[in-house]
Amino acid sequence: MSAKTIYLLSLLCAWQLSIANSVNDNAASPARAAVTSHIPRESVASKGIASIGYSKRLHILEIEFVNGAVYRYLQVAPSVHRDLMAADSKARYYDANIKGNYPSVRVRPRVKEKAR
Repeated sequence: MSAKTIYLLSLLCAWQLSIANSVNDNAASPARAAVTSHIPRESVASKGIASIGYSKRLHILEIEFVNGAVYRYLQVAPSVHRDLMAADSKARYYDANIKGNYPSVRVRPRVKEKAR
């Protein structure tokens, strides 16, 4: 390998580590920095998921749940997004293939129901 290739690989590794650390720090701290979403989401027919968006450039999957919560999943391959969109049950596909398998960031917490 050339020195340039090794240098670029080391930069890529450092960048991914910094993302992973920021995700872990963000999840551990009670006062999280607000995350703004610019990923367009498409409404889907599902009992648990309201809409799904994907950034091909950044490999970020964003899911809005019916309870109002929005989560962003990092390092998601385009094939996972494609399979999710094609799944008969998007909620089951999410549970089996996405939840717990990718670093995630909460973009928006669930909407709490008003007391009656």
